[in-house]
Amino acid sequence: MVHVLSSRILLRPTDPERSRVFYGERLRLSVYREFGTGPERGTVYFLGGGFLEVSGRSDTPPSPGLQLWLQVGDARATYEQFVSRGVDIARPPEEEPWGLIEMWTADPDGVMICIVEVPRDHPMRYRPGI
Repeated sequence: MVHVLSSRILLRPTDPERSRVFYGERLRLSVYREFGTGPERGTVYFLGGGFLEVSGRSDTPPSPGLQLWLQVGDARATYEQFVSRGVDIARPPEEEPWGLIEMWTADPDGVMICIVEVPRDHPMRYRPGI
């Protein structure tokens, strides 16, 4: 067994500064740490139980298979905040057939981001024996 102490998603954007503006100013993710200098410097954001590191540069956008899933306490309030900050919303919050409330946006390179609210009565909140 491997005991993982920490984890992060490494994102190499085509335009690092544009991505830092998106994640830091538009989504207002909290910064865990910053390192390096210049346009390819790194910024690591808190993602609940993990981290998102935006650093370096890529000539091509990330694979369409890369998506982020960010759980929030209130998807509709988050929607209002994002709209007020100019975040383009691909799909506003909707209750899905599986009971989660989801909305979708994308970062400047097209990485799809699902903003999820787990309602209080959803089975994901129930842990037998706890």
